Amino acid sequence: MSDEADADDEVLRASDIGGEGPPIEEKPYKIVFEANKCFGAGKCAEVGDNWVMDVQSGMAKPRSYYIGEDELDENIRAAEVCPAKKERGVIHVVDRRTDEEIAPDPHGDGTLSVDW
Repeated sequence: MSDEADADDEVLRASDIGGEGPPIEEKPYKIVFEANKCFGAGKCAEVGDNWVMDVQSGMAKPRSYYIGEDELDENIRAAEVCPAKKERGVIHVVDRRTDEEIAPDPHGDGTLSVDW
C-alpha cells in the first residue's frame, strides 16, 4: 500500500488541529471551526456569547477556541444550530481530555466530523 493511501485512511483527531492552548484543567473543551465552510447565517452568534459576526467578512468567528465548563452549553447549542454543510454544521465542540467530538457529532461516535 502506498504512503498516499495510508494518509487517506488516517483519522483526523482534534488534537491534530491548532496549538496546545491553555491547560486542559482550565479549559477542557476546544472549538474546531471550519471557517472555510461558514456562510454567515449568524445563528451561532444568536445563541452563544462566544460567537460574533465579523463585519468585514460577514462570517462568524469564535472569541475563544478554548472554553471551560461554564461556556460549554452555549457552544454546544451554537454547533447544533449551525445550518452549514447541509445542517451538519461547521462548529465542532471537542473534549480535549478524550479527543472526542461532543457536538454536533453527526456520526454518533465522537469522531471529528470536519471536511478538510
